[in-house]
Amino acid sequence: MRGDDGVHIDLFVALAGLIVGFAVGLTGMGGGALMTPILVLLFGIAPLAAVSSDLVASLIMKPVGAAVHAGRGTVRWNLAGWLALGSVPSAFLGVVFLKSISHGTGVQTIVSVALGAVLLLAVLALLVKMFLDHRNGTSRGVDEKLRIKRVPTLAIGATIGFIVGITSVGSGTLVIILLLFLYPRLRGSQMVGTDLAQAIPMVGAAALAHIMFGDFKLGLTLSILIGSIPGVLIGASVSSYAPTAFLRGALAAVLLVSGLKLVNVPTLAIGVVLLVSVVVLTAAWLYVRASGRTLREVSGESTKSTTAPQLSTP
Repeated sequence: MRGDDGVHIDLFVALAGLIVGFAVGLTGMGGGALMTPILVLLFGIAPLAAVSSDLVASLIMKPVGAAVHAGRGTVRWNLAGWLALGSVPSAFLGVVFLKSISHGTGVQTIVSVALGAVLLLAVLALLVKMFLDHRNGTSRGVDEKLRIKRVPTLAIGATIGFIVGITSVGSGTLVIILLLFLYPRLRGSQMVGTDLAQAIPMVGAAALAHIMFGDFKLGLTLSILIGSIPGVLIGASVSSYAPTAFLRGALAAVLLVSGLKLVNVPTLAIGVVLLVSVVVLTAAWLYVRASGRTLREVSGESTKSTTAPQLSTP
């Protein structure tokens, strides 16, 4: 579909945006990590154009989630400020770095390989987070008076900002897992809210640099937004009814396959990895269901054993 001003709207990209937006609304992560490889692998869009357009689309989407968290009081503004202090300049410099090292097909190859490597890192971070969430449960104490570790926080912001500038991936899963290690007693909702707040200026800096130096395409960005905005709203509305842990596992499998493809792993090896991922996900899901059932049974027996003597006491 083409407007009067010549801007081309791709309905298939909009449909992909709808699916990705739904996944983001459902699981809280996966935006750039899913959209950019889909644009590159399924639609054959040049990696730099995919990164540029996805970043501009993210700049429009991020404030929506941040506003929700700000209204709920789940943004640690001091922490977000220190993260942004590192991420904003490094996100801009990441794009400048791309422009300075190569041109044409060379820069496209660099972006593609870097994107694949970051996706594989995101898979590892996602699995670590799922493991820690399962292990810690709700027993972790909460630190209401947070003391900012300035140098490590600046380092996290600068590292993620540079990665986002090159690949559009990193804001979300990577930031949250690093905050989880640096501030283990921070509430999960505060991690998400803080990350969304600091991501606005970071993504803004990267998007501005891509508009100036990258390969930004307005029609591609609009196509993503047409699908992703309603997708996020639909996903968020049904998120409480979905098995989020299993969906995040499926997301990790998709990111793993995409990352391997982008770093030029042979198709046969990718097929084997995908098959193993499906088997592992199925086994993990069955194990979690069985362990949950066993835990309830043990808990029930424990309750009965502790209450029975009390009933027989005069």
